[in-house]
Amino acid sequence: MSGGSPLVKLGDVLTRSLYLSMASVAGGSTGFYLLVSTVPQYVAAGGAGGQGAGLATGTLMLSTVAMELAVPYLLSKYGYRTVTWLGLLLLGAPAFALPLSSGLPLVLAVCLLRGAGLGILVVVGTALAADLSLPEDRSRALGAYGVAVGIPSIIGLPLGLWASGGLDYAPVFLIAGVIPLLSMLGLVAVPVTRPPLTRVERSRVERSRPGGLATPAMIFGAVALAAGVVVTFLPLTGHAGNASLALLAQSATTPLARWWAGRAASRYRPRRLLLPALLASALGIFLLVPFDGLIPTVAGMILFGTGFGIAQNVTLTVMFERVPRERFGWASMLWNLAFDGGMGIGATGFGLLTERTGYPLGFAAVAVLLLLTIPVARRDLRPAAPDSTDRADDSDLIKIDG
Repeated sequence: MSGGSPLVKLGDVLTRSLYLSMASVAGGSTGFYLLVSTVPQYVAAGGAGGQGAGLATGTLMLSTVAMELAVPYLLSKYGYRTVTWLGLLLLGAPAFALPLSSGLPLVLAVCLLRGAGLGILVVVGTALAADLSLPEDRSRALGAYGVAVGIPSIIGLPLGLWASGGLDYAPVFLIAGVIPLLSMLGLVAVPVTRPPLTRVERSRVERSRPGGLATPAMIFGAVALAAGVVVTFLPLTGHAGNASLALLAQSATTPLARWWAGRAASRYRPRRLLLPALLASALGIFLLVPFDGLIPTVAGMILFGTGFGIAQNVTLTVMFERVPRERFGWASMLWNLAFDGGMGIGATGFGLLTERTGYPLGFAAVAVLLLLTIPVARRDLRPAAPDSTDRADDSDLIKIDG
C-alpha cells in the first residue's frame, strides 16, 4: 500500500481508505454519466446528426485516452490528492459552457476537457482500489469498487436522457457540472502520497502467463467498443422511452454482475467466467438488430450488461495478477485505455458505418466482432504450466531503478 499505513478492514472486504476514496470517484462519475448519452443527443438535435453524435463521444474518449497516458507521471510529481482534484475540476467546470451552444466546435472543446478529467479519475480510482485492498480480497474489492462507480451509471444514464427531455438540456448540464465540484470535499480521504515513477522489470509471473497484459486488454477493449455504441446510439434508434429503460437495465445490471464476478473469481478460474460473458454480450447486441420492441431491447441490454460487468472484473483481476504491486498503476492505465479507447472507437466508427449500412447491420457487425474474441480469450486464459518461480519473493522478481 502506498505510504505504508496499515489497512483497516471495514466489514468483509473494504478498507477504510478504499471506502472513502470510492466516494470521491463516484461523485465525479455521476457528472460523467449524466451527460454520456445526453450530449450526443444534444449535438444530433442541433443539426450535426448521427455522425456528429459519434464524433462527440469519440472526442471525449480520445481525450480520456490521451490523459490516461500521462497520469502515472502526474501522480509521481503531484500525488494522488492533487491529481484527483484536477480530474474532478476538469470533469465538472466545462459542463457549464454547454448551454451556450449546441454547435459542434463548442461541444467538442467541452468534450476534450471533460475527457481529460475522466482519464485522470478512472486511472487513479482503479489503482487505489487495487493498492488499498488486501491481496486476498483484491478481486472482491475490485467488485465492490465496480458497484460504487456503477451506481452513478444506474442513475445518470437514464436520468440524463429523461431530464433533458422533460426539463430541457441546460439544467442537466448545470447539475452535471456541480456534482464533480462538490465531490472535491471528499478529497481529504485520498492519499497525498506520490508513487515513484520507476522502471520495473517484468516479473516471472507476468512472463509465465500466455498473453501478458495486452491480450486481456484487447479482449476487454472489444466489449468496451460495444458499450460505446450502445450508450451513444441507442437513444437515436427509436423511442426515447425505450432507450431510457434499456439503458437503465444495462447500467443496473453491469455493476451487479461486476460485483458477483469479484466474489466468484475467488472460487473459479477467470476463464470460466469470461467466455460466457463474451457470449452474453454478443447475444445482447444481436437482440438490438431489429429494434422493434421494448422487450427485446431491454432483454438485450440486460444480457449485455451482465457480460460487460463480468468482463470488467475478470480482465482487470487477471491483469493485476500478472504484475507486481509496483506496476498496478501501469496495469490500471492499460485497462482504462482499453475501456475508453474502445468506447471512443466504437462510437466514432459506428457513426461512420451506419451512415452506409443503417443501424441493424451495424449492430450485427458489433455482435460478430464480440464473437470473434472468444477464441482469443480461450487461448489467453488457458492455465499456464506450474512454475515454482511464480511464487518467488518480490525481491527476486522486481528490479527498480533509482
